[in-house]
Amino acid sequence: MSGTLAAILGGAAGAVASVGIVILVIWLCRRRTSAASESGSSEGSVQAGRHAGIEMSLQEARRFDLEELSMATKNFSDRSLIGVGKFGEVRYLSSIHHRNIVSLLGYCQDRILQILVYEYIPNGSVSTHLYGPAQVSDEKLEFKNRLSIALGAAKGLAHLHSLTPRLIHKDFKTANVLVDENFIPKVADAGLRNFLGKSDPAGPSSQVTVDEIFLAPEVREFWRFSEKSDVYSFGVFLLELVSGREATDSPSLESNQSLVEWLQLNQDYSNFSSIIDRRLSSSFTLEGMEEFIRLVIRCVDLSSERRPSMGQVMRELERILDKEMSLTTVMVEGKTTPSFYPQGSI
Repeated sequence: MSGTLAAILGGAAGAVASVGIVILVIWLCRRRTSAASESGSSEGSVQAGRHAGIEMSLQEARRFDLEELSMATKNFSDRSLIGVGKFGEVRYLSSIHHRNIVSLLGYCQDRILQILVYEYIPNGSVSTHLYGPAQVSDEKLEFKNRLSIALGAAKGLAHLHSLTPRLIHKDFKTANVLVDENFIPKVADAGLRNFLGKSDPAGPSSQVTVDEIFLAPEVREFWRFSEKSDVYSFGVFLLELVSGREATDSPSLESNQSLVEWLQLNQDYSNFSSIIDRRLSSSFTLEGMEEFIRLVIRCVDLSSERRPSMGQVMRELERILDKEMSLTTVMVEGKTTPSFYPQGSI
């Protein structure tokens, strides 16, 4: 292993084999503290990070021993490796704590080997549930549930933008939105592009990769990141959330455009029913879906100046979700019962 190697464990891309490692790391720590083992909360997992009788503060990064990480990763098996690159200062990232952000638990620095350790998120990424191998029941992916996931992710991203100094994610994508056992979303990989040494795009190409589709035009062309480039990435995430497909897909067999390109060029609402995930069935109102699509269009605007801020996106999603909940739920003898409107065309 080279001196610049950094193995990123646990929070990235929702890889099932990789996130399993972190629960082993936490399990090793929890064996050393009986108090935390009785807590089932995520805070309990973080507080379980003790070493030599010193409890890790929630505001600092814990330094793990190489031996315990070696044991947890089966001697640093390649199956446990998520990413490599340059290692940076992690104390700032470890001080960021929010309900919708994956927490950085600590690090290990032992001569040439440098490792980051993240909290364990059991249900993997949203992408695996939308179009990957871990798809769940349609009920868990009803429109209201997808709105809730979108809102939680928006809150996480907006929180990063509100920090001092501000933090731009730079690598936001559907694979970096993880969900816990209650399907509460958590944004992963926040700030990692700042020190993982990822190279600039190779240049203009007609073939946009799965990851590149999330990059705003000004990033692909000039490598110019900003809060508004994060908003663009979030808009692509919203598009995948409502379509249930990868944004690089074509809207139809007759088209050679990606879903993003199609959306940017076809802003006539009469055509949008063709890209809505069929699994949504009739679990949404026409008004709510139209407002959601409008928001997606604003987020993926080619002009960064015309895109809303993440705070505005968050408030709009909150408004849409509140309205959708009130319009699709009725009270029957003190119990809430879903009441759906026919889908029709948009």
